[in-house]
Amino acid sequence: MSALLPLAEKDLNEYTVTPGVLGFIVFAVLGVAVWVLLKSMSRHLGRVSVPKESAGAEADAEAGGREGAGEAEKAAPGASAARS
Repeated sequence: MSALLPLAEKDLNEYTVTPGVLGFIVFAVLGVAVWVLLKSMSRHLGRVSVPKESAGAEADAEAGGREGAGEAEKAAPGASAARS
């Protein structure tokens, strides 16, 4: 026990205390764990099948977009004529 006393009397400050090998090992293990989890998540997301919308719903959405653009074009000339 008395052999450990010189180690305890050593002056420690914020520059002499380091994480050491154990800190590096813990950090490396955490990094590998994150990499494995991300790889697993990517694999699982690749297996997910997303149901496609019916053809009728897509056609309605496209037609709605075209009608909205046509109405905007119709409103623009009227607005410019009112300014003149």
